[in-house]
Amino acid sequence: MTEPSSLEGVRLQKVLAQAGIASRRRCEQLMADGRVEVNGETVTQMGVRVDPVADVIRVDGKRVPPRTDHAYLLVNKPRGVVTSMADERGRPDLRSLLADRPERLFHVGRLDTDTSGLLILTNDGDLAHRLAHPSFEVTKTYVALVKGDASDALGSRLREGVRLDDGPAAVDRFRVVDRSRGRSLVELDVHIGRNRIVRRILDHVGHPVVELTRTAFGPLRLGDLAVGATRELSRDEIGALFDSVET
Repeated sequence: MTEPSSLEGVRLQKVLAQAGIASRRRCEQLMADGRVEVNGETVTQMGVRVDPVADVIRVDGKRVPPRTDHAYLLVNKPRGVVTSMADERGRPDLRSLLADRPERLFHVGRLDTDTSGLLILTNDGDLAHRLAHPSFEVTKTYVALVKGDASDALGSRLREGVRLDDGPAAVDRFRVVDRSRGRSLVELDVHIGRNRIVRRILDHVGHPVVELTRTAFGPLRLGDLAVGATRELSRDEIGALFDSVET
């Protein structure tokens, strides 16, 4: 951590308190106990000042995101809803899920109209750009109901990769969850962001997708959030998102 002058930055315990960690006095105790880090270094001195935006602050190893007026939402997008804030063709879009939000929000990446699941909405343009940029390789998890009896050996083939019309594609992880009546339930991780990539990969190996749901995006999990519902991300979730695209 670069040592700021006495007139620069904000006192660390004040930054922690403003972030909602605890009262300022309690934050001072956390520092004294060696539970606070700034840029990888444990900080116990009460007079230390930091840049809340530039410095990476952690408590008990968890990233403390900078205090901001930005909004960070997790949405469980239903099938049939277009990933758009204003669909030109008048189809159901994300506005129908956000009627009571005053901010102008935009989505991070896309989900096909016929794909449901986890979608991030925010007005933090820098974080959104990083999350969507292929260079950061943020992993997404999908659960797919496919036609046919998928074999356990299929995972090895998909991890090695297949060649599609627009180039090679591979999954990071694959497992068969269940097989029944000529269909299989599979789960897979990918970090590729190409159009309809999961559907195209599975179709290529002879298992067309019947239903597809994204259940995770980087450190975020869909959990038991109801279809069509939204919720604010927690402080820890926002911090984990920042960590996932740290350069």
